[in-house]
Amino acid sequence: MQNHDATRASRRHFLRVGASAVAGIVLGMLPFGAQMALAADAPLKIGVIGSGRIGGTLGPIWLKAGHEVMFSSLDLEHDKALAAKLGGKARAGTTKEAAAFGEVLLLAVPYSAVPQIGRDLGGAVQGKIVLDASNPIPSRDGEAAKKALEKGAGFSTAELLPGSRVVRAFNAIGYASQGRAAQRQGERIGMPMAGDDAAAIAVASRLIREIGFEPVLVGPLAMGKYLMPGTPLAGEHSPESIRKIAAGLK
Repeated sequence: MQNHDATRASRRHFLRVGASAVAGIVLGMLPFGAQMALAADAPLKIGVIGSGRIGGTLGPIWLKAGHEVMFSSLDLEHDKALAAKLGGKARAGTTKEAAAFGEVLLLAVPYSAVPQIGRDLGGAVQGKIVLDASNPIPSRDGEAAKKALEKGAGFSTAELLPGSRVVRAFNAIGYASQGRAAQRQGERIGMPMAGDDAAAIAVASRLIREIGFEPVLVGPLAMGKYLMPGTPLAGEHSPESIRKIAAGLK
């Protein structure tokens, strides 16, 4: 009972903390380079692990925002062609190279690949901010998805990438909608996110705004299990609607 009460209290705390307030108080928790990038709105180095639909959609948008992006996947030739097409600060490399390159990593692969990625990268993710956009889907990802759903998607990713600073984001809204967000007029659609690391949340919030969404912190990483298709938080909602939905989830 005490643990359950503590979890609820922790979640209430996260829901009370706005992303804009977080940004001003957590810079000291980041490496010096990332501190300067966040404080001065300077470019970040972003390693994209999985340059398919999500990675191939978000990476170009962040490039236009002025960041350096390295694309990686199982098909290095595809990544090289993508980087050459985009030009500027785009580059391509292996997954290990992208992990070493990025101050921030976007994980956007089928969940069945995450355990092997964790083994391959090892200490390369130590201290790195990982934006977890991968969803465990049993029909596609088999046993890896079943284990992730039992543990909770966010917790599972953090366990498979030990030492990283995981924020679940970019996984409750389809990639096509993410690509069109910057062109929308009027009130921004909310992008729910969940995480335990305040500094990582601040960086994720900045990158979410740059693709045209309003970041909405729904709670600690335990709430990451709701940030995927088929849950009440899936799909497009206003920031206020996301907060109301999240308040009713356990």
